[in-house]
Amino acid sequence: MSFINIYKFFLHYVLKLAGIRPQKIEIESGTILNIWVPTETTQKPAVVFLHGFALDGILTWHFQALALAKDYSVYVPDFVFFGDSSTDRTLRSVEFQAECIAKGLKKLGVEKCILVGFSYGGIVGFKIAEVYPELVESMVVSCSVIALTESISKARLDHLGFKRWADYLLPDSVEGKLEKKRV
Repeated sequence: MSFINIYKFFLHYVLKLAGIRPQKIEIESGTILNIWVPTETTQKPAVVFLHGFALDGILTWHFQALALAKDYSVYVPDFVFFGDSSTDRTLRSVEFQAECIAKGLKKLGVEKCILVGFSYGGIVGFKIAEVYPELVESMVVSCSVIALTESISKARLDHLGFKRWADYLLPDSVEGKLEKKRV
């Protein structure tokens, strides 16, 4: 058992004591969104924490979720392909992530929320605000661009020396992984 697994075990227990629990929601057939939600329905303002391109939602935002759970209805989703969220669809776009989060929040009865996004979560948050403006009351974004355009993506790949993100994220060998860490 890894340190992360042990940490998550205790973290889940502490979050449940704070009034936050995980829930799986079927967004559509074959697509499941795992999201930490308040254990009780309240009239508190909803805050939705969107994680970056690593780990999962609750490992990224557990300190903030614990700090705000008393005064806010805290929601911490895992993006599809991260944590415990999954789909049988092949979509991998920011638009798809935004759609899944918005649908999940609507199924939970969230009508308005404050989005808090870090890195990739900020990009998804901006897309949610663009496509579902009635859902977003305000946003807090850190370490992110407004939109991950093709030109921004290509410039970053060129800088790293790769033609495709898959080549960067999925090395062919251990040596390839070691080289990427030096960049």
